[in-house]
Amino acid sequence: MNDKTASDSNAGERVAKHMARAGLCSRRDGERWIAEGRVKVDGKTIDTPAIIVDDPARISVDGNQLGKKSETQVWRYHKPPGLVTTHKDDLGRATVFQKMPQHLPRVISVGRLDLNTEGLLLMTNDGELARRLELPATGWKRKYRVRIFGYVDDEKLKTLAKGITVDGIHYGAIEASLEKRTGSNAWLSMTLSEGKNREIRKVLEHLGLKVSRLIRTEYGPFKLGNLTRGAVMEVSRKMLIDQLGVNFDEPGATAGVAKKTRGTGWAKAKPKPKAKTTLRDKARARAKEKLDEKLKEKRKAKFKSKPKPKPKTEAKTETKAETKAKPTPKPRLKKKS
Repeated sequence: MNDKTASDSNAGERVAKHMARAGLCSRRDGERWIAEGRVKVDGKTIDTPAIIVDDPARISVDGNQLGKKSETQVWRYHKPPGLVTTHKDDLGRATVFQKMPQHLPRVISVGRLDLNTEGLLLMTNDGELARRLELPATGWKRKYRVRIFGYVDDEKLKTLAKGITVDGIHYGAIEASLEKRTGSNAWLSMTLSEGKNREIRKVLEHLGLKVSRLIRTEYGPFKLGNLTRGAVMEVSRKMLIDQLGVNFDEPGATAGVAKKTRGTGWAKAKPKPKAKTTLRDKARARAKEKLDEKLKEKRKAKFKSKPKPKPKTEAKTETKAETKAKPTPKPRLKKKS
């Protein structure tokens, strides 16, 4: 077996990475399977993940040939409460993967949701992509609606924007606002950038609030929307390319997703192309300019020809003093005949 280690050559990819890209498992699980002796290359068992292989068909796991990587796909899934986000549960509880439709290939979740948390959960058949989309380097925010029991202090909610430390664990900035209050219950809107284990429940419990319902509504550019509980819907390839900014047909395309999606994760709107100006449009613009000039000249001429109003003369009114000063005429006496 003439394979090279990661330090010897840049051609090809690590064995665990091939396994993750094929949707068989995550890269970490692949490394664990290699340590357990479940993976072979060219028929020989390997004991280190630092082996570069150019063709995934040379790899076999549990006696099954890995084969070529299938086309990368992503699905939106509305996880109901009461399901665990794992392939196997030691306690025998129902898992989200047991509820996947039969026609779907083997999928991996992008992150996890707690047992009693519901809402948007992304699924993909590309293990490497799943790992990349979980990293905080994407800058993608996770938005939740939270129903809580207890009195909500708006000032305390605002302090979460600076981050908070609970039981020695520091949580980054959290955007929290009150949506509505009904009696002793209230609905909050919370947005996280990290999404640590049970982060919302622990932070709100630290503030004296008890979470009675938790729904994830957004994960970066992907939204829950009107997806009903338990429903699965595939994300279009166009949206994947627009939001992730990578060509999935190229080998190792998902390796740079974290760098290319740095920021809010929302694709910037393309500027609208300028409309072409035709000869007819130019002629209309010139005619409008001439018409505007004529109207201005008419207004000026009308203003000049208008006669100036004569000043009003005030009527002379007699004061009470003047009327008193006038002598009253004496009555004439008639002569006796």
